[in-house]
Formats: sequence, C-alpha cells, structure tokens
Amino acid sequence: MIMNMDEKIKRINELYHKSKNEGLTNAEKQEQQKLRRDYIDSIKANLRGNLDNMKILEKDGTLTDVKDLRKKR
Repeated sequence: MIMNMDEKIKRINELYHKSKNEGLTNAEKQEQQKLRRDYIDSIKANLRGNLDNMKILEKDGTLTDVKDLRKKR
C-alpha cells in the first residue's frame, strides 16, 4: 500500500502513542523507523529543492544561484 505524506505522519503519530501506552512489536518498531526515515528524507529533499531555486543578491548587485555554491564545495 502506497501512503501519501499525510497518511505517513498520521501513522507515525499512531505508533508513537501506542509505544507510550502499550509498547510496539518488533514489526511495528521497524515500520516506525521506516516511516520516520521516509519523512526525514522527504523534508531534506524539499529543503534542497527550495534552496536550489534561491538566489543570493551580492553587494555588487549580481545574483548567485545557491545550487552553484553547493556544487563548488
């Protein structure tokens, strides 16, 4: 079953609350770790995408792409 991000967040929260109340099975712990990793990877990808579309206005008036700065490193 393919879950969208809202469904993943809802499931992460369900597993968190269950872990606090009654504990998780090994399968649920693995599911929780995978969902958390997917969530973190999604946030990182969105941040990279936003940064790659930003430009820095230099003091001399020129614009520098942030993605070009990342490539230089």
